[in-house]
Amino acid sequence: MDEHSRDEFRTWVAARSGVHLRTAYLLTGSRSDAEDLLQTALAKTYLAWDRVREREALDGYVRRVMVNTQTSFWRRRRVDERSTASLPEHGGRDLTADLDLHDALWAALSGLPARQRAAVVLRYYEDLSEAETAAVLGVSVGTVKSSTSRALAKLRDDASLRDDPRLTVGAP
Repeated sequence: MDEHSRDEFRTWVAARSGVHLRTAYLLTGSRSDAEDLLQTALAKTYLAWDRVREREALDGYVRRVMVNTQTSFWRRRRVDERSTASLPEHGGRDLTADLDLHDALWAALSGLPARQRAAVVLRYYEDLSEAETAAVLGVSVGTVKSSTSRALAKLRDDASLRDDPRLTVGAP
């Protein structure tokens, strides 16, 4: 890669890293894992920089790399978690009502299967269309629709969210 390309890459990273870190956080659920995921995605993007002809497509390319990398991690991960009828208490924390709601929403989102979670993050947090989400995930629009529908149904049925008066969980 020549010096001009390296400068172009540095400028692009400086301008877009914040947006992609937010997406990485939503995909991973932890700041440190999000930073690692973004770093991996940026390293892969750096290696492919000269092959990317349409610079307008870079955001989609990085999102796709992050989703694929995170999906690979989910598949390799050994599941040591056990489902329970209720979530554990968050003892000792004096939280405001908004923080309680944030925690409940995050727990419910984290409990979704990987594809459903990715579909919800891309559709509703990243505000991508169904077609854009399908392209990022490498699936059909119908799969995005069904994954999103199932995810929203699970979120609607989540007991920790159902009785919160601040939420109006209706059909999309």
